[in-house]
Amino acid sequence: MDNQNKTIKKQPNNPLHGMKLLTILELLVDHYGWEGLANEISINCFKNDPSIKSSLKFLRKTQWARDKVERLYLDLDAMNK
Repeated sequence: MDNQNKTIKKQPNNPLHGMKLLTILELLVDHYGWEGLANEISINCFKNDPSIKSSLKFLRKTQWARDKVERLYLDLDAMNK
């Protein structure tokens, strides 16, 4: 069995498995726009001169903010199913 199959089997119930933070952020920005995203999650990287690059940098080092972004993505994904 190769490493990829082992990883998939280790996290069968993780809906974010295999999703990149970049992809999640791009989907949220496409859906909400920066202003809407700032209304949903009140963090400065979405409010003041927002960009994908600065937001990724902040989210990668701030777990509580990343958790909120991932939760919003999961909620949006659930609504679309």
